[in-house]
Amino acid sequence: MKMETPSGWMTRIEQIPNVSTLRRDDREKLACVIQKYPMRVTDYYSSLIDWEDPKDPIRKLSLPSLFETDEAGELDTSGEASNTKFEGLQHKYKTTALVLSTNVCYMYCRHCFRKRMVGTSQEEINRRLDETVHYIQIHKEINNVLITGGDAFALSNQQIRRYLAALTEVETLDYIRFGTRTPVVFPSRITDDLELLGILRTYRKKKAIWVVTQFNHPRELTPEAIGAIEALLACGVQINNQAVLLKGVNNDPTILAELMKRLIHHGVNPYYVFQCRPVKAVKNQFQVSLAETSQIVEAAKLQLDGFSKRFKLIMSHPRGKIEILGELEERMLFRFHQAKREEDQGRFFSTEISKTARWLNEELEPIE
Repeated sequence: MKMETPSGWMTRIEQIPNVSTLRRDDREKLACVIQKYPMRVTDYYSSLIDWEDPKDPIRKLSLPSLFETDEAGELDTSGEASNTKFEGLQHKYKTTALVLSTNVCYMYCRHCFRKRMVGTSQEEINRRLDETVHYIQIHKEINNVLITGGDAFALSNQQIRRYLAALTEVETLDYIRFGTRTPVVFPSRITDDLELLGILRTYRKKKAIWVVTQFNHPRELTPEAIGAIEALLACGVQINNQAVLLKGVNNDPTILAELMKRLIHHGVNPYYVFQCRPVKAVKNQFQVSLAETSQIVEAAKLQLDGFSKRFKLIMSHPRGKIEILGELEERMLFRFHQAKREEDQGRFFSTEISKTARWLNEELEPIE
């Protein structure tokens, strides 16, 4: 799917304030970065950047950096290719079907775990809605569908209606989810679009609809973003938040605790905090160690009440969603929250872990 970019949105290096102060070779490197990993920043989101602060977290989330020339890491960190049943449909966990509905986002986040395709390749995008519905109908163990991408709300209203019209007729589905950062990066897409809100309100009467979004920093919870949250809630749509623990953004217990408190205050459920994945052009800019992540989350939880600390600290691994339970002497404790293999379901395990290990390999041994 192609989406026209409004003229004011940042898509070119020369649109970044003060970029001319960089050395010429660094500007050329950044230009090469966005050829490979496109840049798109909405007017709204760029207005949140403190341009006087080179370490501003909003800037870090949205603008390319020279770290993205780093080839360390992987393209597919959770085994998506092996879970693909046909173009655009993944079935990794027994009860969930995942639909890659678009490769487009309103903003291309610099920490994106699908950098291999978002904004560039359409090879993995679902174009077979009828076949997708049929697959879900014959796999009666599937009780929910996650429509994602890219950003599912970057689809046209007509496309969103098509998905909902088809999926709400599948009797075995209990609910439908949309994966979207639109409330965070382009909230007027929601608040100003009465047609979209009407579609959600109509189909919410047939099936429960959830929005899964990603606020990573308290400064993203602006009046505009809160307006988008309230508009969705007024339609009967429930909202979960999946934050990512990111170096230089929210790897601070006080910031993380403030984020969770404010989400709860505005009716958003803290759902997961993810360990940043070892993605190529992401890993060495954003990823912190497992030990540091665990310590930050535990320190944040000390500042939170029962509702605001309900989230789970998760590693989205090829073998499943692995909950990081914490450190015990020289070992770290884990549990499979969701598993691809039947023998892993709910299983606890531990491993010796160094202070610098950031991930687990396929054998569940720690790696840098």
